[in-house]
Amino acid sequence: MNHSTEIILTIAGIVLVHGLIFYFLTRKSRLIKGKHVVVTGGSSGIGLWASIECVRLGAHVTIIARNVDLLEKAKEELEKRRVRDTQQIQFRSVDLSKSYDAVKTALEDLENTIGPIYMLINCAGMAICGTVEDTSIEDARRLMDVNYFATYYPTRYVLPKMKQAGDGVIVITASQAALMGIYGYGAYAASKFALRGLAETIAMEARHRGVSVTLALPADTDTPGFENENRSKPEETKIISGSGGLAKPEHVGKRIVQDALKGSFFSIMGMESWILSILCVGMAPWRGPLLCFAQFYLLGPLRLIGLVLQWNFQRIIKNCAKQRQRT
Repeated sequence: MNHSTEIILTIAGIVLVHGLIFYFLTRKSRLIKGKHVVVTGGSSGIGLWASIECVRLGAHVTIIARNVDLLEKAKEELEKRRVRDTQQIQFRSVDLSKSYDAVKTALEDLENTIGPIYMLINCAGMAICGTVEDTSIEDARRLMDVNYFATYYPTRYVLPKMKQAGDGVIVITASQAALMGIYGYGAYAASKFALRGLAETIAMEARHRGVSVTLALPADTDTPGFENENRSKPEETKIISGSGGLAKPEHVGKRIVQDALKGSFFSIMGMESWILSILCVGMAPWRGPLLCFAQFYLLGPLRLIGLVLQWNFQRIIKNCAKQRQRT
């Protein structure tokens, strides 16, 4: 390599580095002050803390869930955190999985009361664990209704309105189970994989119309839903999923809102989630030059780590099977 080539490569490297720095320093977050944000599953857990973050940022916030008592308590909590006297905080008790017409009627009423929905944060969901053959047909259908259709219906309502306005933010909260199948999560993972497909499709359909889509992939989080989930978890599932620790809902909720306002497609927390998102990136939308370079160079080495993890999961499953045979 001659001297002039070295100079050209050095200059190109400097320009690239400064370009990346400029990109991240100048990337702006959307503002939601004075805008209407709707959070489904907003009465507790991640949804409640996402709502709290939106209130902190000055938005008008509506939370939707089924349990009226929890909604009333959540509303009181949100009202304590108002940053402006004019902020409107309200709730609606709606079964989002019942029918599209019921959801449409509820959201139309909300828009007539407060105004157009600028940001929709889908956090409604549930988990029922068990091997595929041990999960009842009724539970499998219920998971699809609550996890997929309770997200699809409100998203289906706001999407054309956001496209017409040329602006809007949609958050679809899935799980790490949307990236890989895990023992004991068969029906649950299927409903979460469906959400990933929905998010990627909307991102392709709506980005050119000014609509941003974020797919949240939280790991195990300390919520009431997680407590219920643990009651049905097989031992293998507890060991495999427990390796990532337990996140706090306040951290996850805040992170989801911040990532969504920055226009990030994936919203993740922690090294394990970051590695998994790169391993399973597939045809996911662009998230900026720096991450794309990281994905390009790390995908091969991380695949080896993924194979080791899969081997370890199989070892856990075999050990648990042997223990059952002994007892």
